Amino acid sequence: MMNKKTVSKVNLFFGGLVSRMEENKDFFNDITINLKSGTKNFPAKILYTDDITLDYQAVKRKVEKDGLWDIIAEELLKYDEAQIIYSERGAKIVIDANDKKVNMRHEDVTKEINKTSVVQTGREYVVNPALAKDLLEEIGILAKNGKIKNDKIRKYNQIDYFVELMQGVLKEIGDRDEYVIFDAACGKSYLSFVMNFYLKEILKKKCHFIGVDYSETVIDASKRMAKNLGYNNMEFIKADLTEYTPPIRPDIVVSLHACDTATDMALALGIRAKSRAIVSVPCCHKDILKQYSYEPFEAITKHGILKARLADTLTDGLRAAYLESVGYKVSMIEYISPLETPKNIMIRAVYTGKKNEKSKQDFENLKEMLNVKPAIERFCRKGEI
Repeated sequence: MMNKKTVSKVNLFFGGLVSRMEENKDFFNDITINLKSGTKNFPAKILYTDDITLDYQAVKRKVEKDGLWDIIAEELLKYDEAQIIYSERGAKIVIDANDKKVNMRHEDVTKEINKTSVVQTGREYVVNPALAKDLLEEIGILAKNGKIKNDKIRKYNQIDYFVELMQGVLKEIGDRDEYVIFDAACGKSYLSFVMNFYLKEILKKKCHFIGVDYSETVIDASKRMAKNLGYNNMEFIKADLTEYTPPIRPDIVVSLHACDTATDMALALGIRAKSRAIVSVPCCHKDILKQYSYEPFEAITKHGILKARLADTLTDGLRAAYLESVGYKVSMIEYISPLETPKNIMIRAVYTGKKNEKSKQDFENLKEMLNVKPAIERFCRKGEI
């Protein structure tokens, strides 16, 4: 049996695990304790939601933090050896103890799977499907056989490329104790779930996600998936983006394929909240298409398809000018092949705090020239930027 000296050594490590459990409550899974006597194994488990619960010998009971170690220590003295496994998203800490020694080691669970084991569509994913199996199954991307569903390959490529391109944005806004990310017009929240996995389990960064959408159906579905996955660092809110005000300044506002003026609502949300960065991939550009006219281009715009394509460019150009005018540095890139989706322009804006008067004047000139009232300006309520 283990002696009191050994148990005291275990206590030094165990106290750190309990502190980490509290600090990382949103990411904590459980602490499993395997008590061994001869060839027999007696398992116990510590869970932490609202209360600390000890599941041992077929009995679950709530335990106060201050009394937890006394219970564990008493049991350790009865056994020959023990293994304590602390588990949180993306990491494990293992303590091995017997009457001769006590060792603690850290394990990166993301290294347990060969990252090149699942490759499809000619590229290696940033969020590897084999690594994120539970996540991708839950959000409907991955089939039970471990392969991406045929009808979801394009969708997953879009999301994974989006996450890959976020690396540059994260560098620009700098390292933070915890990243706060808003998914505006989140829909089914695929993007948020995958980004959450990438930040916490690949980059090992603390993060908190808030998804906002006007549809109660998709918000309820996102809440269910987060609960099933144990993603306690996510919340989903049914709200009108034009009225919603974030309770905390976002580090990043993201929006993937929010239709037409919903993209402008997302951009305006980021502007009003002075988000450190805004990353958006627009979809549909009907608002400016219905408004604009420009006599010198009538020979072109009389053809409907050309007028629509020009409207796409004008809409995103106006958005970029407005973002620059209120203090953002803006870049636009083709973030994915047009074979995946024709809606493949990504707007990346990083807050500088320096308003650009030239861009403001350019925006005003374009409005007058094209006879338009861009939605992004309408949704940035006067006096809030």
